[in-house]
Amino acid sequence: MESFISELQVRWSDLDPNVHLRHSVYYDFAASSRIGFLEKFGLSTGTMQQLGIGPILFREECLFKKEIRLHDKVTIDLVLVKARRDFSRWSIRHNIFKNSDILSAIITVDGAWLDTSLRKLAVPPQEVKDVFSMMPLATEMEWLS
Repeated sequence: MESFISELQVRWSDLDPNVHLRHSVYYDFAASSRIGFLEKFGLSTGTMQQLGIGPILFREECLFKKEIRLHDKVTIDLVLVKARRDFSRWSIRHNIFKNSDILSAIITVDGAWLDTSLRKLAVPPQEVKDVFSMMPLATEMEWLS
Protein backbone atom coordinates (compact mmCIF):
# COMPACT_ATOMS: atom_id res chain seq x y z
CA MET A 1 0.00 0.00 0.00
CA GLU A 2 1.30 3.44 -0.90
CA SER A 3 -0.05 5.55 1.98
CA PHE A 4 -2.82 5.77 4.52
CA ILE A 5 -3.80 9.31 5.50
CA SER A 6 -6.65 10.41 7.74
CA GLU A 7 -8.08 13.89 8.15
CA LEU A 8 -8.85 14.93 11.72
CA GLN A 9 -11.04 17.61 13.22
CA VAL A 10 -9.75 19.71 16.10
CA ARG A 11 -12.55 20.35 18.58
CA TRP A 12 -12.72 23.09 21.19
CA SER A 13 -12.48 20.41 23.90
CA ASP A 14 -9.13 19.26 22.41
CA LEU A 15 -7.45 22.54 23.39
CA ASP A 16 -5.48 23.37 26.51
CA PRO A 17 -5.36 26.73 28.37
CA ASN A 18 -2.75 27.96 25.84
CA VAL A 19 -5.37 27.41 23.11
CA HIS A 20 -3.41 24.72 21.31
CA LEU A 21 -3.89 20.98 21.08
CA ARG A 22 -3.57 19.17 24.43
CA HIS A 23 -0.71 16.67 24.50
CA SER A 24 -2.98 13.66 25.07
CA VAL A 25 -5.06 14.44 21.96
CA TYR A 26 -2.06 13.64 19.75
CA TYR A 27 -2.09 10.10 21.17
CA ASP A 28 -5.86 9.88 20.63
CA PHE A 29 -5.37 10.94 17.00
CA ALA A 30 -2.76 8.20 16.50
CA ALA A 31 -5.00 5.54 18.03
CA SER A 32 -7.87 6.68 15.81
CA SER A 33 -5.61 6.39 12.76
CA ARG A 34 -4.55 2.84 13.63
CA ILE A 35 -8.09 1.68 14.32
CA GLY A 36 -9.25 3.42 11.12
CA PHE A 37 -6.67 1.50 9.12
CA LEU A 38 -7.65 -1.84 10.67
CA GLU A 39 -11.36 -1.18 10.11
CA LYS A 40 -10.83 -0.07 6.50
CA PHE A 41 -9.37 -3.49 5.74
CA GLY A 42 -11.99 -5.50 7.61
CA LEU A 43 -10.45 -5.86 11.05
CA SER A 44 -13.11 -4.12 13.13
CA THR A 45 -13.27 -4.21 16.91
CA GLY A 46 -16.13 -6.71 16.55
CA THR A 47 -14.01 -8.96 14.34
CA MET A 48 -11.13 -8.79 16.81
CA GLN A 49 -13.52 -9.78 19.61
CA GLN A 50 -14.72 -12.76 17.57
CA LEU A 51 -11.10 -13.76 16.92
CA GLY A 52 -10.27 -13.36 20.62
CA ILE A 53 -7.39 -11.02 19.87
CA GLY A 54 -6.61 -7.38 20.54
CA PRO A 55 -3.73 -4.96 20.04
CA ILE A 56 -1.77 -3.77 23.07
CA LEU A 57 0.93 -1.12 23.39
CA PHE A 58 4.23 -1.40 25.23
CA ARG A 59 5.46 2.09 24.39
CA GLU A 60 3.95 5.26 23.00
CA GLU A 61 6.17 8.26 22.33
CA CYS A 62 5.46 11.65 20.82
CA LEU A 63 7.91 14.24 19.57
CA PHE A 64 6.14 17.58 19.45
CA LYS A 65 7.34 19.86 16.64
CA LYS A 66 4.80 22.65 15.99
CA GLU A 67 1.66 23.59 17.84
CA ILE A 68 -1.76 22.81 16.39
CA ARG A 69 -4.56 25.31 16.93
CA LEU A 70 -8.33 25.21 16.58
CA HIS A 71 -8.74 26.05 12.88
CA ASP A 72 -5.71 24.15 11.57
CA LYS A 73 -6.38 21.39 9.05
CA VAL A 74 -4.87 18.21 10.52
CA THR A 75 -3.81 15.02 8.74
CA ILE A 76 -2.07 11.94 10.06
CA ASP A 77 -0.32 9.11 8.28
CA LEU A 78 0.68 5.63 9.37
CA VAL A 79 3.66 3.43 8.45
CA LEU A 80 5.00 0.17 9.75
CA VAL A 81 8.55 0.76 11.04
CA LYS A 82 9.43 -2.64 12.56
CA ALA A 83 7.71 -5.99 12.74
CA ARG A 84 8.24 -9.67 13.20
CA ARG A 85 7.34 -11.59 10.07
CA ASP A 86 4.32 -13.10 11.87
CA PHE A 87 3.27 -9.59 13.02
CA SER A 88 3.25 -10.72 16.65
CA ARG A 89 5.31 -7.62 17.53
CA TRP A 90 5.37 -4.34 15.64
CA SER A 91 6.20 -0.64 15.69
CA ILE A 92 4.09 1.96 13.89
CA ARG A 93 4.95 5.59 13.25
CA HIS A 94 2.52 8.43 12.67
CA ASN A 95 3.36 11.85 11.29
CA ILE A 96 0.83 14.51 12.18
CA PHE A 97 0.72 17.50 9.84
CA LYS A 98 -1.11 20.78 10.09
CA ASN A 99 -2.24 22.68 7.03
CA SER A 100 -1.00 19.92 4.69
CA ASP A 101 2.75 20.39 4.99
CA ILE A 102 3.87 21.43 8.48
CA LEU A 103 5.08 18.47 10.53
CA SER A 104 3.60 19.00 13.98
CA ALA A 105 4.30 15.72 15.74
CA ILE A 106 5.82 12.27 15.29
CA ILE A 107 4.28 9.44 17.29
CA THR A 108 5.83 6.00 17.53
CA VAL A 109 4.15 3.03 19.19
CA ASP A 110 5.50 -0.45 19.92
CA GLY A 111 2.89 -3.13 20.28
CA ALA A 112 1.84 -6.73 20.10
CA TRP A 113 -1.29 -8.89 20.10
CA LEU A 114 -3.06 -10.16 23.19
CA ASP A 115 -5.09 -13.37 23.31
CA THR A 116 -8.10 -11.94 25.14
CA SER A 117 -9.12 -15.31 26.64
CA LEU A 118 -5.72 -16.33 27.95
CA ARG A 119 -4.63 -12.73 28.67
CA LYS A 120 -1.23 -13.56 27.17
CA LEU A 121 0.76 -12.33 24.20
CA ALA A 122 -0.03 -14.26 21.04
CA VAL A 123 0.77 -14.72 17.39
CA PRO A 124 -2.22 -13.19 15.61
CA PRO A 125 -4.52 -15.24 13.39
CA GLN A 126 -4.25 -15.09 9.61
CA GLU A 127 -6.96 -12.39 9.35
CA VAL A 128 -4.75 -10.02 11.34
CA LYS A 129 -1.63 -10.94 9.37
CA ASP A 130 -3.47 -10.26 6.10
CA VAL A 131 -4.44 -6.75 7.23
CA PHE A 132 -1.02 -5.90 8.68
CA SER A 133 0.63 -7.05 5.44
CA MET A 134 -1.25 -4.22 3.68
CA MET A 135 0.15 -1.52 5.97
CA PRO A 136 2.43 1.04 4.28
CA LEU A 137 6.09 0.39 5.07
CA ALA A 138 8.53 3.02 6.30
CA THR A 139 11.53 3.53 4.02
CA GLU A 140 13.70 2.23 6.88
CA MET A 141 11.39 -0.74 7.61
CA GLU A 142 13.12 -3.41 9.70
CA TRP A 143 11.98 -7.03 9.88
CA LEU A 144 12.70 -8.44 13.35
CA SER A 145 13.78 -12.00 14.06
